[in-house]
Amino acid sequence: MAVADTSSRSRDLDKLLLRPGNLVGPRFEPGPELRDDLQTFAKVLVVGAGGLGCELLKDLALSGFRNLEVIDMDRIEVTNLNRQFLFRLEDVGKPKAEVAAKRVMERISGVHIVPHFCRIEDKDIDFYNEFNIIALGLDSIEARSYINTVACSFLEYDSDDNPREETIKPIVDGGTEGFKGHARVILPGITPCFECTIWLFPPQVKFPLCTLAETPRTAAHCIEYAHLIKWNEVHGGVAFDPDDPEHMKWVYDEAIKRAELFGIPGVTYSLTQGVVKNIIPAIASTNAIISAACALETLKIATECSKTLSNYLTYNGSEGLHTKVAEFERDKDCLVCGPGIRIELDTSITLQKFMDLLEEHPELRLSKASITHRGKNLYMQAPPVLEEMTRSNLSLTLFNLMGKLPKDVVHVNGTTSKNDQKFSCLRKLRVVFKGVDGVTDMDTAGGA
Repeated sequence: MAVADTSSRSRDLDKLLLRPGNLVGPRFEPGPELRDDLQTFAKVLVVGAGGLGCELLKDLALSGFRNLEVIDMDRIEVTNLNRQFLFRLEDVGKPKAEVAAKRVMERISGVHIVPHFCRIEDKDIDFYNEFNIIALGLDSIEARSYINTVACSFLEYDSDDNPREETIKPIVDGGTEGFKGHARVILPGITPCFECTIWLFPPQVKFPLCTLAETPRTAAHCIEYAHLIKWNEVHGGVAFDPDDPEHMKWVYDEAIKRAELFGIPGVTYSLTQGVVKNIIPAIASTNAIISAACALETLKIATECSKTLSNYLTYNGSEGLHTKVAEFERDKDCLVCGPGIRIELDTSITLQKFMDLLEEHPELRLSKASITHRGKNLYMQAPPVLEEMTRSNLSLTLFNLMGKLPKDVVHVNGTTSKNDQKFSCLRKLRVVFKGVDGVTDMDTAGGA
């Protein structure tokens, strides 16, 4: 495979980094040192190696970034090949992250990409703190929400509740749906985080169960019948996993039977995936446009060669071409990117009692909690070896476990629910101990 010429590849980059401009950031200092620092020190994580992730990985490598990592839990399927250009027919069945990293490194000299074939939840929180910028190429609201909470968990505030700049973990988020797409910049504590604007994502379309069970009229009805009704009838007690190929194949086969029974055409495996996962078919050109916008914003953040997007760009290519930038406002009371929920406690409360309070707290409702303080594991639900090592802490007081500090921040990773769906989340809690020197009056949010 041919390798791009390095000098020609950096020509356009040099125009941005080697000379001053009117739109640059306040700390921008043009010169070859900036380009060299970008290539040597900037470390970017790409989350997702699908249609958008492939484009993004390639664009970042061509934009001067040399230290990249990519994480994706999926394997390549035949249906991916029409738009995920880094993959070939012989790659079907292989991990997307590994093949994408290999192809980009073959094509672009000097780039080092580390692939991670796993779930984003499988990585320790500290793993994400290693990167200067996190770029998202995801098709899932839940995955975006998780990465958002991880990045916001690193954010610290000073005594006046102003974010400390050195703790801000920038996120560049891209998303596409058919001929539509968005690119956004999230600077936790400064711009709206994902949770601040969760209302931008419409709820998933749901079909009446009576229609699915009695009068199906479309291929989607047949698929949802197999997914929501038939699966529970046959696999009572076994949760359906949309990321398990065998589970998806079973739903597809059952949907075919249902469609044949009612004379309904159009059930395909790719449609089954789309309906079950609420995925709208991707368009390669949309991925390319949104990826270019995301790569440019990543370069802006890393070098300050220009002011960043403020803060949400939308693209619509379904009828002509329309782009618009909207500046959304941050929710100052956001549970994710805000200073954290204040909880006032007695010094005698044990770690076990604290965990019980988290389940009862009206704003949290956190179960199966793992708790860390300043990087130290106070209690971990998993893996079993860590659970056993930290189990003895449950009977100890949280005050002693936190080094007898009058107040400090703890991070809690657990399970909560929204709209009858359970999902993993991270929460930042500002724990204050009553009756300890240095503590001012604060609103009580739980305790005793």
